[in-house]
Amino acid sequence: MAQSGEARTTPAQVTRQALSVAAATGLYGVSFGALAVAAGLDLAQTAALSLLMFTGGSQFAFIGVIGSGGAPVAAIATAALLGARNALYGAALAPLLRRPGPRGWLAAHLTIDESTAVATAQPDVRLARHGFWWTGLGVFVLWNVFTVVGALVGDALGDPSRWGLDAAAAAAFLGLLWPRLAGRTPRVVAAGAVVVALALTPVAPAGVPVLAAAAVAVVAGWRAPGPHLLAAPSGAGS
Repeated sequence: MAQSGEARTTPAQVTRQALSVAAATGLYGVSFGALAVAAGLDLAQTAALSLLMFTGGSQFAFIGVIGSGGAPVAAIATAALLGARNALYGAALAPLLRRPGPRGWLAAHLTIDESTAVATAQPDVRLARHGFWWTGLGVFVLWNVFTVVGALVGDALGDPSRWGLDAAAAAAFLGLLWPRLAGRTPRVVAAGAVVVALALTPVAPAGVPVLAAAAVAVVAGWRAPGPHLLAAPSGAGS
């Protein structure tokens, strides 16, 4: 229940937030499609990666290894290491999204950076679920559409980085994160994660800096446990 005088978040506001994140992230699929084709993949292979792997960081890691002449086994291992963070997201969202059967499998496939960020930014379970599904499905549709666009017109785009699509996705994340850094502890944890990631990036394999940065938050949570944002209140649906 919102406190007196505090603006209540509505489903429409969450939907707008979810779609804005989906648009910023989905457009970045153009870069992946163009770079995948440049790395030697054909259109079908590029589209299959986005449909089946559907985790941008792992996809870019995969084509990065392939494009530099690495073995497929090395590419798969690198992508899997970077994608391991999604297991952490799944553990955090499991109490929220427990759904057996096909809907649960779909939720697992849509558990990515963006859907997790939007879900955990909401003030209650109902809105968190709303944000998760709108963001996950929105990113899935747009990411796959723009992957194909990038694969088809990659040569005409030139260097994808000059369009700043990576910055748009990062800006969307920053917009979600910033309001959550109001207290001293979140700021210290965020700063510690940044320092760890920056220190490891030049020397560690792809994926390790991200996992190490996440470990900073995990350790901080163990040392200072508190109520979980997504814990279902009494009477909330499953």
